[in-house]
Amino acid sequence: MKGRIHSIETFAAVDGPGVRTAIFFQGCPQRCIYCHNPDTWDFCGGTEYTVEELVQKAVRYKPYYKHNGGVTVSGGEPFGQAGFLGALAKALKKEGIHVAVDTCGFYLNEQVKQALEDIDLVLLDVKHTDPQQFEKITKQAFSHTEQFLAYLKILQKPVWIHQVIVPGYTDASEQVRALLRFVEGAKVERIELLPYHTLGVPKWEELGIPYELPDTKPPSAETMRQLRAIVDAAH
Repeated sequence: MKGRIHSIETFAAVDGPGVRTAIFFQGCPQRCIYCHNPDTWDFCGGTEYTVEELVQKAVRYKPYYKHNGGVTVSGGEPFGQAGFLGALAKALKKEGIHVAVDTCGFYLNEQVKQALEDIDLVLLDVKHTDPQQFEKITKQAFSHTEQFLAYLKILQKPVWIHQVIVPGYTDASEQVRALLRFVEGAKVERIELLPYHTLGVPKWEELGIPYELPDTKPPSAETMRQLRAIVDAAH
């Protein structure tokens, strides 16, 4: 079995707890208007790897993971290759390596459910909680994320919630409160609000894709402080 991988990053420190190896899967069904990796969208891109090749790379850095590090599978959308992801997660668990998956929650089928059995932590990116705004941002339906989170609630799988704060879309205090209501009942260990940035714009230009937020600036430090205070007050 082979999977299509966009890239591999060692000593990653922002994709889950501890020091981690981040494996970025190729392919994503969403078309987020602020995506910083549009080069991961194409499911036919990337480089083919076997499970064994990826496990060998991860094991090489095992001494650095210590008690809370491990491997984070990101993308793209990892569950777009759910069978391969499941095999990889199972192999990593046999090596005693903590496995986290960064996902938009688009897919939920039997292969996804099977893969989740060997995944220790889910990093769920919630783009918005209003269906219309969600569709504007992702070009996909909100119901996919709803169903995925509902399943995580049943499993009580540990989850970190991510939301990008985009001026004009997700920077209102009521949206953050709606996010808190949306994730109630899930085994939420952390909620991270991430400021929108424009570092991925050159990739859009290189790919010849018109960027939909050319005049949008990152949120102010004060806006981020106010929104994070809402989250802190709830936890």
